[in-house]
Parts: sequence; structure tokens; C-alpha cells
Amino acid sequence: MDRQTLEPHPPESRVEADFVPSAPGYWPDVAPELWNDWKWQFKNRVTTLEGLEQHLNLTPQERAGVILSGHKLALAVTPHYFNLIERDNPDCPIRRQVIPHVGEGTVSASEMADPCGEDSHMPVPGLVHRYPDRVLFLVTDRCAAYCRYCTRSRVVSGAGEQELHTDFDQAIAYLEKHTEIRDVLLSGGDPLIFSDDKLDALLTKLRAIPHLEFLRIGSRVPIFMPQRITPELCRILQKHQPLWISIHTNHPRELTTEVRDALAMLANHGVPLGNQSVLLAGVNDSLPVMSSLVHKLLRCRVRPYYLYQCDLIQGSAHLRAPVRKGIEIIEGLRGHTTGYAVPQYVIDAPGGGGKVPINPGYVFFHDAEKVVFRNFEGKVFEYPEVPDAGLQPKPSPLREEAFSC
Repeated sequence: MDRQTLEPHPPESRVEADFVPSAPGYWPDVAPELWNDWKWQFKNRVTTLEGLEQHLNLTPQERAGVILSGHKLALAVTPHYFNLIERDNPDCPIRRQVIPHVGEGTVSASEMADPCGEDSHMPVPGLVHRYPDRVLFLVTDRCAAYCRYCTRSRVVSGAGEQELHTDFDQAIAYLEKHTEIRDVLLSGGDPLIFSDDKLDALLTKLRAIPHLEFLRIGSRVPIFMPQRITPELCRILQKHQPLWISIHTNHPRELTTEVRDALAMLANHGVPLGNQSVLLAGVNDSLPVMSSLVHKLLRCRVRPYYLYQCDLIQGSAHLRAPVRKGIEIIEGLRGHTTGYAVPQYVIDAPGGGGKVPINPGYVFFHDAEKVVFRNFEGKVFEYPEVPDAGLQPKPSPLREEAFSC
């Protein structure tokens, strides 16, 4: 079982390690009071081919993708986030996430409209009950901007054939009836595009259900539109604690000074923050980029939570990275930096099987007498198994090759 010592941790890229502002960028003449108004940001999103071409030199593949987006997943990018896009670089990691590409029109046999099987686990419209003690509450089908790899592109943005028709009364009644549910995740779309009053009213109804222990909000608004994080919003969220927010950040450049300050405001109001990243080709499928991202997140008081393998969404092949790349990234983080910085790499099992953790192979052998495993340096160790009365020593079916990286 000898194993060569692993290569040293690659040096972290410092290019994206510092926080830089988004503004003024492509909007130099907009007054600060407008730029810092989230409603102005939302109203002035870039949503057309003409709007893109005012600022970017599009490739033919991007141009064709924009035309296609009118029938699949709408185009929308907030000015704040648009300012992070490089004008002449089609390989810009920010650009790849939000600018449509003709590859979205190519669908392989393995891809699905509903890769996580949410529609088949929806007891009432808009409420997904896939895990025993928690539910996903789809409260809207709109976002501040649209990621081209969106798992719910079938219903989000209003451009696709399927529509989301959430029945809020039925959803609340279902939650009241099912006392086994203790955790509600608000998602969509993006719940933080709701007005303060609407969000407060919804959270109040949920908080009135005694067996709901805590609430979560999944949102990319702090990244796409940090201006939305106001003192008024933070006081509403603080009122409904325990409440967690999972943000979605894929690249260190997304963590601007404005985003940093918005996240600080949330944290200062007692809102715990986690981050979910999606492994994307040409965006974050390298150890230096992910290392920079997770360290920058910790500086913003955000715990890296999940690294998702990109779901088998129709038209996403050009953005999907190999699973081995995700394993290599976790291998390069584990032991080489603080455990707080290491997310759990998961694949959402196609068809509705739920999140399955995917880890490097640390265990070589396990039976009733011992566990043989390696550490981050490749050194092999043995730990005696705790005796179990009546259990005869039996070799584990696990084989070394099954855990190779």
C-alpha cells in the first residue's frame, strides 16, 4: 500500500485575492445615488443583444446564443455584475457564466430538463419535499441575473415552455400539517428580489409554524446586486432568526468591495453565511482559482459549503468540468489549508437521488479489526477498529482501486 508523497500544494494565485470595486466600469455617468439603489440596478439590467453589443465584442457563438436565449433561458445581467465582464475576452470567467452561448442549443442524451427530479417530489405547487425533514420552497421564478447553467432553467425567467405556479396557501398548509419538517429553504428564482414587506410577510408566516426550527434563503443577489443588502433588509432577516443565507459564488473576482461590504452587513446582523459553488469549465476548474475563492470567502465571513458538480441540465455540456477535476481540487485543499475553507464536493444524483458526497480516496482497507488509510501527504496509517460484540472479522468489499483519485 505504499504511496508516493503527493505533490506540494500549488502556489495560490494572488491575481484575484484583493477586493476591488465594480463601479464605474461601463456606466461612468450614473450618479452614485442611482448606482447604489438596488431598484435602479434591477431596472437597468442588460437584457438584449443590442445592450450587450454596446459594451462587449461578442463572438458569433455568443451572438447565436443570445438569439436562442429568447426561447430557453432569458438574458439578464445587472450593471454591477456586468462591470466584471472583460470586453474582448470570450474566455472571461464572469462572461462564461451569464452571456449565452450557442452550445446551449445542443442537448445530449444524458441531459435532462429537470435533472434533480424536483417536479416528481412536489406535493403542492412550488414546494419540493425530497428529504425527510426539510423542504425546498420555490417562491419565485425570477432572478437578478440568469446563470447559463441554471438547474431550474426549465421554469426560471419565463422564457422556457414550463412555468412555475407556486401556491403559497397550499404550501403553508402543507408545512403546518407535516410536523416532521424542521428546515425550509427559500429559493426559486431568488427570494431577495422580493420587496422588504413581501419577504417579511412570508418569513412571518413561516416563523408562526412551531415545528420549523430554522429557515434558509438561497440567493445570488448579494453577488449580482449587493445594493439590495440594506440595513432595513438586514433588520428583517435578523428578526426571523435562526435564519441562514447560502450565497452562490464561483470565482474570486465576483467578491468585489461592494459584495464584501454587503456580506459584512449580513454577518453583523447575525445572519450565518455559507457559499455554494458550481464546478464550471473555464471558470473555476483549477486549484489556484478555487483556493483563492475559498480564502477570499472566509475573509468575508462566509463558510465554503458545497462545491457542486454541474447538473445534467440541457445545453450545459460546454460548461461542465470532469468529476476528476472536482476530486483533484478537494485533494489539493484538504490538509493544505484550514478545514473551514474546504467545501463538500457533491453530485446531485440525476433524477432525484439527492446530494451524494464525492471525496478523494483516503480509505484503503476496512474490516472488523482495522482501518487503513492515508493522509493528505500520501502517508499510510492504521487505526484499530472498535470491537463490536458478535461481529466476526470480515474483509470489507472496498478495494484500493475504488478509492484512487
